[in-house]
Amino acid sequence: MRDVAIIGVGLTKFGELWECTLRDLFVEAALKAIDDAGVDHIDSMYVGCMSGGLFVGQEHIGALMADYLGQGPIPASRVESACASGGLALKSGCIEVASGLSDIVLVGGVEKMTDVGGDECTYALATASDQEWEAFNGITFPGLYAMMAVAHMHKYGTTARQLASVPVKNHDNGSKNPTAQFPQKITIEDVLESVMVADPLHILDCSPVTDGAAAAIVVPADLAKKLSKKMPVKIIGMGHATDTIALHSRPDITTLGAVVKAAANAYKMSGKGPKDIQLCEVHDCFSIAEIMVTEDLGFFEKGKGGPAVEKGETRIGGKIAINTSGGLKSKGHPVGASGVAQAVEIVTQLRGEAGDRQVKGARIGMTENMGGTGASAIVHIMEVM
Repeated sequence: MRDVAIIGVGLTKFGELWECTLRDLFVEAALKAIDDAGVDHIDSMYVGCMSGGLFVGQEHIGALMADYLGQGPIPASRVESACASGGLALKSGCIEVASGLSDIVLVGGVEKMTDVGGDECTYALATASDQEWEAFNGITFPGLYAMMAVAHMHKYGTTARQLASVPVKNHDNGSKNPTAQFPQKITIEDVLESVMVADPLHILDCSPVTDGAAAAIVVPADLAKKLSKKMPVKIIGMGHATDTIALHSRPDITTLGAVVKAAANAYKMSGKGPKDIQLCEVHDCFSIAEIMVTEDLGFFEKGKGGPAVEKGETRIGGKIAINTSGGLKSKGHPVGASGVAQAVEIVTQLRGEAGDRQVKGARIGMTENMGGTGASAIVHIMEVM
């Protein structure tokens, strides 16, 4: 198996992009990644998209995107793992390059979520939960993560102010990100005084509904410097795991088993550990998710994630910089694109191109992308070549 590297990245603005179609968004991100890499062709492509059928009535997305990117008849596949679809697209592209089947693979993710009403969007997102035992009985993702938050608060003493510290920190980072959907800064009081969605989660604890796309070019590491006009970033570790899709089937809802396993696999493959990681983009779909994930990745002891974010240990310049992009909360969460967008941020940081949100001396970064309440999780570890 060959080592692989990312040599180009591209990202659209995230937000309510009424003037753009699903294909417009993907093509924009893809062309930016191709231009950033400086390649003159691609051999294959993978598109992460959670629910094009429900959001915009479009399936057969691989062929559609290859067509509108002007790349037919190359092989193009749509992959899906709920909100981890982008991470799965990146993993799939890496495997194809590592196997020797292709040399230059475009990996992308896209979602157009704002063309439907709130009820339809809630229904589409709920398909990532257990339909018979969860969605049928009326539970939504805010409700599921609220139960996780209550359990975590009861078991470890996590507080509402600690939860609120997550979006405050992420909005501060997002205020320095020109592609972020909600770049305004917020305060602890703003979060705690915002509308309660599912106790203890307020609206400012929840990631938004977003349109957007992201893309990356993956190549063999031994060709990366020959092909690239910029600093290549090597993918040194990957991990992918699953858990029960239904929350009630898990022995402990204060931990994310798939994240623990995926991270362990990625650490083993890379030869690195939590202390080696300088920055990480994690799946902060809700405030409690970021706290739990930072614990399950091994950055903090179980139960210490809340105090860590409250004390500033996850800010830029702290113990480990978490969600320098603004995360899903501030940057936005176009579900099929989020995993690839995380990789775009890590590559940008490792190249030293992140501007005011740059982590000084960054050389090793990680992404953690998960689907549903963590029924699937995908972790990538990256290092400057």
